[in-house]
Amino acid sequence: MPFIAKTMAGLEPVLCQELEALGATDVKPLKRAVSFTGDKALLYRANYQLRTALRIFAPIHEFRAATDKELYQAAYDFNWKQFLDPKRTFAIDAVVHSELHTHSKYAALKVKDAIADHFRDRFGQRPSVDVKNPDLRIHLHIAHDQCTILLDSSGDSLHKRKYRFEKVEAPINEVLAAGMILLTGWKGDTPLLDPMCGSGTFLVEAAMIAKNIPPQQLRRRFGFMNWIDYDPQLWESVREDALEQVRELQVPIIGYDIEATAVQVARKNVATAGFSEEIEILQRNFFTAAGHPESGMLIMNPPYDERLPIEDSAAMYKQIGDRFKQAYAGYEAWVISSNLDALKQVGLKSSRRLHLFNGPLECKFFKFNLYAGSKKQAPPAEPA
Repeated sequence: MPFIAKTMAGLEPVLCQELEALGATDVKPLKRAVSFTGDKALLYRANYQLRTALRIFAPIHEFRAATDKELYQAAYDFNWKQFLDPKRTFAIDAVVHSELHTHSKYAALKVKDAIADHFRDRFGQRPSVDVKNPDLRIHLHIAHDQCTILLDSSGDSLHKRKYRFEKVEAPINEVLAAGMILLTGWKGDTPLLDPMCGSGTFLVEAAMIAKNIPPQQLRRRFGFMNWIDYDPQLWESVREDALEQVRELQVPIIGYDIEATAVQVARKNVATAGFSEEIEILQRNFFTAAGHPESGMLIMNPPYDERLPIEDSAAMYKQIGDRFKQAYAGYEAWVISSNLDALKQVGLKSSRRLHLFNGPLECKFFKFNLYAGSKKQAPPAEPA
């Protein structure tokens, strides 16, 4: 069966790698998505184990429609009985990029009416619409006159890992955090430090990566569980197989934050995720803290002066670079920010630059190799 996994801009290559590792075939990167082929077991595994996917869609109907009437008729004629019955509820949303169909809500309404009329005319009863908690979530995508109807197998967005009940201001998305860690190539073989840890998202995602814990271990419901062909025994087999691959954490994972409130929030989230004994969170000022491991990976999401205003962003980022040089020789440091002018003030040559989005904010994700000794001893920089 063909599937499409939705992700965030810049994470497509990582998602491709994840899918191939799960056994997907015909894996192809798209814009903020990846298409792939697999069976029902792979669909279940993808929802349970992918770290960089937001939703998994199953395309069920493709057709051309240049008018609203053609859109309605194609949806009306489709064999909906294989996916829906009058006793089940459904909801539909639409994304439209077309000069022929200019209103996404109206396009969704036409397909909704077509589905309801299909059942009324054939079975004398029509399924109800439930926008908040439907049995079947349907997605309509229109590009020019090319229309695709897809089923949402995930239900809630897969960034909702069920461990982050409390937040600090401007938290980083769980999918983005996991994707950033995977982009660094870190696999749990060296210590990891987040010295501005906020609500602890990097720390929890890193622990799950290092231990090979499914990111959805705390979730109990997925959209595919309401499908007519749902196989609970297959789902249980997929879940048990994934949990059998969990391993022990081999390295320290440490978070600092200067704010006592952030430390409390991070500790609660870490506890909910089940890592209280494995992740250390300390109230420390990154610019003065000492006593960290001699080497490892440092990952940081400092304020950008966007959602969290700072008095002098250039001075702060210069301080970050100075601190790197003073206290973190031997580390590989990764910093994400939308404030490119401030990033230049770090004063270190980056060996890698990646293009990402943190919500609507266009960001750069920089890698700095912090070598002990002279620059002449350092290996050459990686290509940007």
